[in-house]
Amino acid sequence: MTSFQQTLGEEEGIAEELAASQREISIAEFFEKNKHMLGFDSGARGLVTAVKEAVDNALDATEEAGILPDIYVEIDEHRDYYTLVVEDNGPGITKEQIPKIFGKLLYGSRFHAREQSRGQQGIGISAAVLYSQLTSGKPVRIESRTQDSGVANYYELIIDTDANEPEISVEEELSPAESDLRGTHGTRIEMDMEANMRARGQLHDYVKHTAVVNPHARIELQEPNGEIKSERAEGAGLPDETEEIRPHPHGVELGTLIKMLDDTDSHSLSGFLQGEFTRVGKKTADGVVAEFKDRHYGREARWRPPGVEADVDLAAVVVGAVSNKDATHTKQYAERVVDAIEERGRVAYSEVKQIAADAAEDMESETGTVFGDTVRGNVVEAVWAELTDDRAADVFVAVDDATTAQKDDATVRGLAERIAAKFGEDTPRDRVTRAELGDFVHRAAEQTEEYDDATVGETARENVVDELWSGMATVPDDPPLVREVAGDRDTASDLLAAMEQVDVMAPPTSCLSPIEADLVEAGLRKEFDAEFYAAATRDAEVHGGDPFIVEAGIAYGGELEDDGTVDLLRFANRVPLVYQRGACATTGVVKDIGWRNYNLDQPGGSGLPHGPAVIMVHVASTNVPFTSESKDAVASVPEIEDEIELAVREAARELKSFLKKRQSMRKRQQKQSVIMDILPTMAEKVTEMTGNEPLDVDDSLARIMNNVLVERERENGTVTLRVENHGSSSADVDVTDIVSTEPADPSDGNVVEMDGEWFVKWSPTVSGGDTAELTYEAPEDADADLSVQGVEDARLTVND
Repeated sequence: MTSFQQTLGEEEGIAEELAASQREISIAEFFEKNKHMLGFDSGARGLVTAVKEAVDNALDATEEAGILPDIYVEIDEHRDYYTLVVEDNGPGITKEQIPKIFGKLLYGSRFHAREQSRGQQGIGISAAVLYSQLTSGKPVRIESRTQDSGVANYYELIIDTDANEPEISVEEELSPAESDLRGTHGTRIEMDMEANMRARGQLHDYVKHTAVVNPHARIELQEPNGEIKSERAEGAGLPDETEEIRPHPHGVELGTLIKMLDDTDSHSLSGFLQGEFTRVGKKTADGVVAEFKDRHYGREARWRPPGVEADVDLAAVVVGAVSNKDATHTKQYAERVVDAIEERGRVAYSEVKQIAADAAEDMESETGTVFGDTVRGNVVEAVWAELTDDRAADVFVAVDDATTAQKDDATVRGLAERIAAKFGEDTPRDRVTRAELGDFVHRAAEQTEEYDDATVGETARENVVDELWSGMATVPDDPPLVREVAGDRDTASDLLAAMEQVDVMAPPTSCLSPIEADLVEAGLRKEFDAEFYAAATRDAEVHGGDPFIVEAGIAYGGELEDDGTVDLLRFANRVPLVYQRGACATTGVVKDIGWRNYNLDQPGGSGLPHGPAVIMVHVASTNVPFTSESKDAVASVPEIEDEIELAVREAARELKSFLKKRQSMRKRQQKQSVIMDILPTMAEKVTEMTGNEPLDVDDSLARIMNNVLVERERENGTVTLRVENHGSSSADVDVTDIVSTEPADPSDGNVVEMDGEWFVKWSPTVSGGDTAELTYEAPEDADADLSVQGVEDARLTVND
């Protein structure tokens, strides 16, 4: 059967006809037909995504202006559509920028900035506007008032998808009386869209989780079935202000490096490295250039001068290479050259050349005799021929040093001779790269195994390469200029490898704004009523030249539900990732951790653990690698995955200690309960038998269980609280006695009056086996209520 393609050449004008049907499309037109890529694939999800994009913009705007965020979200249900309103107390938007920010996709101020922010591409809020107009056919309403402005700028607009430009239908200024803004400055967007509330759970989770990682923000959601208010955490201030930085040398990709080389104004590699990358000073740049030269040019092999046994007079060789010069001066020149070579012990070709030049300059300065370039060249070639006459002897020394004693001399000599034979005409000046040297050794080892029936393993081969390479000389050649490196992909690849090889200080974290462990914990405490909290913030690492920080937090027990797997919260740049949990690297890492090692149930030994817990992971970066434009999942990048695992494990170790301690306390309480069942009966029998005063069971229990005992005694108006530590380790005890009348003379305690009661507080540290006495004066008829904190209930006995 004849295909369509086979008939194309049979008609004239087919190519022209096909070309006529092709046209350029705008980014807005593309996303108009692919709105699912931005997270607007259904009415339920579309509403959540629109809220997310608007709130993210509001948080960024307020923080950049140094304003604590107050964000109001309202959702109203109508017959065939929903109205979404999002308002912030930010600095407002200038009149000229409002249409572009909301009516033009890929318009943003943060795309090229290498610093942490929630949004970067300029797609989010304009995509929500596009979804609104596609599903409702109505323009969005935007109102914004800048600080110190007397009027608010009001717009109604849609996006012209053919041109990716805003199409404004209403533009006017509103007085404060006409404005719907609740504050004196800020931005309000109102949009209608086809939606539903089937994703109410995800919407509420988004608001709650946003409050967890933004404890400094106040967020209010009003929706048809109720409201949610998340207040600011007490004492939570604005995140640290970020600073834009240059890329880090580690992790830059080859194409990016070539583009940077093309765009730079620097001519030298050292200047390029110092000017275009962070954490690169002159010393680091010199290290990268040296490593680059090794990879690009290779190194030169060094050889020893002939020994006495070789019956070679190297000075005579130099003299023989010099012609038409005074004999005495020639002899002096030769002696200087030979002395310098022998002083070094081993020399490379470029070093012989430099020695010949230095000796010639000294002779000219002292005697006036000129040893010109031709003479020097002849001397270098003559000396080099003698130095390389027996390369195998020098290679033998290196191979012998690098291999184990199990290798006999014959094997070592055979391997050395075969390596030495690789040098010669194909290696001018005996200059080779490390890769070429490795190939020399590998081929020589294979031949040795084949012909000498002697095994040379991979470790031995690598050791030989290391030994030979370390003895070779860095070439004196100047590195190529930046334009030369940019024009050759292989050369640029050598530079990239050198950048990755050299140690460079970790990138500055001023471009990042992590939550920090204490505020991660505060956010969890604010939104989840749990029994235990732990948090960890890792040091900065690098991926693709962009620094990133991973943080993790765990809440456990308390009021958290124990109905299956733990609740995994994923965040990127302080934004909750609501959808695509299964596609996210964070989920994969958490599933792969062996949670049984941390005392959490994990059926089958893999997957999310079970239990009443919340696990949160936050990735902060100047460029978070998302799996798609909807920014719902972090891509599987090994460097980021490693840091996620380390951060989660760090917090999980604290959880393990807590659960282990709780289990120990539970066993202790069980033991204590058993003893308390028996002890009163025993005490009663002992009293009957001895006729003594009844025994104090609480005191006895404290001694048996090695508890901390706190008991009260009154005598002549003096109240004594005795703290006895029957354990082996010291105890930090917080003791508070609440007294109905004003106390006097508290011993090392503080007295605070509240609502007609006096709180007498002490915080003694009592060593194991010691007793502390806390006293104050109070009337005999004064009521008192004792409270003790700082010691687990299972280790505490209070006899009030």
